[in-house]
Amino acid sequence: MSGGDFLPEGTLRGMPGPLPRGERLLWQGAPTTAGVFVRVFHARLVALWFCAWASVFAAGAGSPGRAVVTAGAILLTGAAALALLWGLSWLTHRTTVYTMTNRRVVLHAGIALPVTHNLPFAQIENGALRGFSDGSGDIPLRLQPGLRIAYLHLWPHARPWHVSRTEPMLRSVPEAESVARLLVQALNAFAEDGEPLVPVVVARPKPQAPRLVAAE
Repeated sequence: MSGGDFLPEGTLRGMPGPLPRGERLLWQGAPTTAGVFVRVFHARLVALWFCAWASVFAAGAGSPGRAVVTAGAILLTGAAALALLWGLSWLTHRTTVYTMTNRRVVLHAGIALPVTHNLPFAQIENGALRGFSDGSGDIPLRLQPGLRIAYLHLWPHARPWHVSRTEPMLRSVPEAESVARLLVQALNAFAEDGEPLVPVVVARPKPQAPRLVAAE
């Protein structure tokens, strides 16, 4: 991991330094604002929570006028909370850069304190794809046994609930199936040129999306 504002000339955005000789850029992207809003900050649940409390307090207000005022105040607070979460989602989108080269995956993220996580292909055991109806998707990366990054250092770019063996995750990337296929190809090419890895990307999209074929 590395971070800093003073980087050599020619350094790509989101990278800790210039690409070494023989390494080439394959793809760069960032999480979608809507995806972070809905799946990281759980905007739907937040909205439902405020609506439920507005209904409860309105029911016990005692008069229609008081019920309207009470419910309106709660709903207004909920709208402000959702606006704040949308702003955080946009900042997450703006400050995150996912990079894939022919040798590694790099996660650069952090609103207040940017941090860069280098994930060489030799450290990646396999990956998976969870596709969504808008074409975006999550791509978690399972690291080799013994390798671990603290969950809080990765969040929200970590697979949910995988705390003991954390999995870095490319969150809500657009055209996720194409990105996953590119990752399979890059891992296979790396395996042929270097260590005998057996990378597999297992697609788990929604029923209407075609499944990926696991790499042999």
